[in-house]
Order: sequence, then structure tokens, then C-alpha cells
Amino acid sequence: MTSWACLLGAQLRPGGRFAEAPGGAKLAGMRVSVLVLGYVGLPTAALLAATGHQVGGVEPDAARREAIAEGRFFAEEEALRPLLRDALRDGTLTLHAAPVAAGIFVLAVPTPLGPGRRAVLDHVWAAADSIAPLLGEEALVLLESTSPVGTTLALEQRLRAARPDLRALHVAYGPERVLLTELRRNPRLAGGTNAEATQRAVAFYRGFVEGEVTGTDAASAEMAKLVENSFRDVNIAFANEVAAIARHHGLDPFAVIELANRHPRVNVLRPGPGVGGHCIAVDPWFLAEGAPDQARLIPAVRAVDASVREEWLERASALCAAGQEVICLGLAYKADVADLRESPALAIAEALTRRHPCRVRVVEPHLKHLPAGLRPATLEEALAGDAALLLLVDHAAFRAVPPARLEGRVVLDTRGIWRNG
Repeated sequence: MTSWACLLGAQLRPGGRFAEAPGGAKLAGMRVSVLVLGYVGLPTAALLAATGHQVGGVEPDAARREAIAEGRFFAEEEALRPLLRDALRDGTLTLHAAPVAAGIFVLAVPTPLGPGRRAVLDHVWAAADSIAPLLGEEALVLLESTSPVGTTLALEQRLRAARPDLRALHVAYGPERVLLTELRRNPRLAGGTNAEATQRAVAFYRGFVEGEVTGTDAASAEMAKLVENSFRDVNIAFANEVAAIARHHGLDPFAVIELANRHPRVNVLRPGPGVGGHCIAVDPWFLAEGAPDQARLIPAVRAVDASVREEWLERASALCAAGQEVICLGLAYKADVADLRESPALAIAEALTRRHPCRVRVVEPHLKHLPAGLRPATLEEALAGDAALLLLVDHAAFRAVPPARLEGRVVLDTRGIWRNG
């Protein structure tokens, strides 16, 4: 029997069924267990429930489970709220403290950067150990956590060691996506540790993804995800280095970049105070981890990012040392979100506050409460006084400030929205 015949012929086995639909084979109506309900797992679980799957959402944190059940959760995407509400109401999504039996297990657990700038995979291995007793014949285990090359193969080996009784186990990697629009519409990759695992992972994604789903091997899929985010890191570092050189010559870096971008094959990104978020600031190190002798550009790029943060910190610190109050505008890692993960703005504001605790305040319109140690200010207070303004995030609220309100003010504009500094 061919692989596809095997796939379609498995529809009556325990754990779910395989279904065929226009546009290629798909996995539909499956019992799916999603570990855990974080930035990736929660929208994934809600979308799977909305597209015909019976989903068990696994979240060990009781407070977070309660918040999700009551509609009080961390994700800011408004489209997720009705999707999640309906799934919980209809029972297509149920919440659990530990994994439940399923035909498909989606692992979307944290993979933080640890000592030596290496990935910490403890959550992946813990998830594997927790689902191993629940695996049935023909189970599909899909790792979505961003991981170094070779992690999916190691995951398969760990599961097979725990369950040598299984005749067939399918393990694959699918690069994570976060927002609902990206989950549904973006092209996706699915890479298995063998051809059968790849086919099943592709079929699963086709059940809820409108974009093209491309099958590959696990290692290629893992590396492709790391390349995606490293590409942006390299390009942002180049933009920041161009900005530093332009300022050295007394030029407006944003004007220089706009002029360069008039060339049809040039698209330099916008400079800023550094990169943040769990992905771009972390994943390049995962890419370098597996081949440190070959990864010569990535450490240099990461050094540029660190130097950019230090440059803005020193410029603001000099103002404080001269007796000037400085109000930092924005803490999030990017515009119009409340996400502080790996945020360069947060790092700069906290470092500046430690140096000059009585001369620094912070405006962050997307947070109800600032992190401990930071002194709050409102945007109106910032604009009405005579404090120096350090713009760190180009939130819409800041972009809407009329230039006339900044006349005569000391402004350090890391994002170029006011073209000053």
C-alpha cells in the first residue's frame, strides 16, 4: 500500500479519522492535544477547534487556565476572543492541566535562550515525556516550538525509546505562527523525520490553512524557521549600522535610507533601538548553535544590536547626568502591542532608571501597570512639561503627536517618526 493509500485508509482507527477534500488530502475531525496555551498554542487551539477538530488545550498553570476559561487572557488579538469563546461554549475546546489522549499532539512549548546562548529544550523533553504514555498507533506528534536543527529527530528518538511497543509513530516539525491571520493564510512548512510523517503533517495543516503547505524534511523545516527570523535580524542590524554611520557624518539616517530605497532592488529596513520579541532576538543564536564555526555573521549582527541599545542608553544618560528629566516613550518590543518579551525599549528604560532613578519616567499606553521600578507618566504629562523625550517605540499614539507640540523640546527619536535625533 502506498503512503497516501495508507493515510486515507486509516480513517477508522482510534484517535480520529482522515478525510479527503478538494485541494489535496487533509486530516479533519481529529482529536488534537495542544501543549501549551501560550502565544502560539492558544490561537492554534482555537483555530483548530473552529475548523472541525476536537481539541484538548493543555495549560499546567491553573491561573492561566482560569483566565482563558473566563475570557481574560494575555493575547491581544481581538479576533481570537469570539473564536475562543465559541469553542469553549461548544465544547470543541476543553482545558486541561495535563495532556489528554489524542490522535495528534501539537507541542508549542517555550524554548528560551539559556547559558552559553544555547536553546533550553527542557520544556520540549518534558512535553514528550508527558504525552508518551498516551500515544496510540499512527499518532502524529507535531513540534511547532522554534528549535535548533536536529531537535525534531531527537524528539522522535526520545518518544520511540519511551514507547518501543508502537509499530508506527509519526513525528514532524512545523514552524510556529502566532496571529490568527498568519495561522490561517500564510504559507506553511511541514517537515517529518520520514516521508510518511511529512505527508501526515502536510495533510493536517491543509485542514485549516488557506495558504500553500509545503512538505519537506524536519531539519530543513527547522532551519527555514531560524533563517526567517535571522534574515530580519541581519537586515535590521544593517539599518542600525547605516544609521550610526549617517549620524557620524551629521546626516539624517532616515533620509539617507529613504534615498537608498528609491533603487528598485534596495529595501533597507528602518533603524531603531534594537530588536525584540522572542523570535528575532533569540533565533539567530539557535541557528548559530549547530554550526558555530560557520556562523560568523550572526555573532557580529547580535553585537551590533547590543551596541545600538548602548548608544541610545548613553545619549539619554548624558541628559540625565546634566540635570535633565527624561521621559521614555514606549516599552513594548514593537508598535501597538503590550508584549515586553526581549524588548530593547524595556531594557533601555530599566537601565536608565537604575542609573538615574529620580530623573526617569515612562509612558506606555498599552500597559495598565508598568514593570516594577519604573515611574509612570501620561503622554499629556510628557508633552506638557519640559522633560527630554526618548522615543523608543513608534506606537500610533506617539505617531499622532503634532510636530508643533515638540518645538523647543529635546527629543531623541530612535524610530524616526519625528525626524529628530
